[in-house]
Amino acid sequence: MPKILIAYGTTEGQTARIADHLAGVIRSSGFEVEALDLKQSADVSLDGYDAVIVGGSIHMGKHQEDVVEFVRKNRPDLERLPSAFFSVSLAANGDPANAEAYLENFVQQTGWRPAKVGLFGGALLYRQYGILKRYMMKWIVRDKPGMSLDTSRDYVYTDWDQVKRFAEEFVERMVPKASGLADDVP
Repeated sequence: MPKILIAYGTTEGQTARIADHLAGVIRSSGFEVEALDLKQSADVSLDGYDAVIVGGSIHMGKHQEDVVEFVRKNRPDLERLPSAFFSVSLAANGDPANAEAYLENFVQQTGWRPAKVGLFGGALLYRQYGILKRYMMKWIVRDKPGMSLDTSRDYVYTDWDQVKRFAEEFVERMVPKASGLADDVP
């Protein structure tokens, strides 16, 4: 059975939830999937994997350093294997130019231009933030259309149908291109 790695970086947990959702969709297509938080899995080897999805979230205008370093270290394998990248940000929920700029910055940092990319909306988890971060986040999103300034609750801007389509398209278009995998897909 083909084995897929989803390697991700997360700060507040939304990217982990997205990685788990991707893993569930891909498992339902008959693949073995392992989702790993790169902060907790320092020296991940791509040996034994037939495809890879890498994901990270934007904080302070950048993706996690763990994600950047993983891609730099594994770039030859990521270019050889069927692979994709997903970026999680508030910008992906209504500021596509900014979300694309974050992606382009990631490409410049890593030298890897993924064949498939997903830009997913993140979350405003006001109730989990300390008072300083809560008001800083409120200040950051104050001029962003569709972002709530009500700090008494949390807001998830992830389009779960978009995440599901990303996973399905990865399985349909990317994974079968790997030699011999098309015959193994149920």
